[in-house]
Amino acid sequence: MNLSDYVKKRNGVPMGEANSLRNMMNRSLGSGKFSRFWNYWNPIWGYYLGKHIYKPLKGIFPSALSLILTFGFCGFLHDLVIMMIRWNYSFLFTPWFLIMGFWVVITEFLNIDYSKYTWVIRALINLAFICSSLLIAYQIRI
Repeated sequence: MNLSDYVKKRNGVPMGEANSLRNMMNRSLGSGKFSRFWNYWNPIWGYYLGKHIYKPLKGIFPSALSLILTFGFCGFLHDLVIMMIRWNYSFLFTPWFLIMGFWVVITEFLNIDYSKYTWVIRALINLAFICSSLLIAYQIRI
């Protein structure tokens, strides 16, 4: 599947379409599983992470570990950008994304599904996973 098809599948509209951002926010925040949140969040970035990081890692490691490492890599890239802008050593995104990767694996293993709740409740649950991960990462940041 190419990037354009992937984005259309995730957002429901072609890449660059006026409703693309709205659809991404609505679908990701309203997901009934934390793992599904990531299927819809930033599909362009997700496409490249899946193709160039997750799939090669999955050939070496189990799926769960590959997913956590992919999240860690994504966080590391975010940290590198921040360090290049600020010219200061700091790691916040790497542990934050690693924790979110663990949440994805744990919630999938436990089959945590909150899709029966309203969109607002689902969004609050997804935001709770993200915010709790940030709070933990902020406490342990390097």
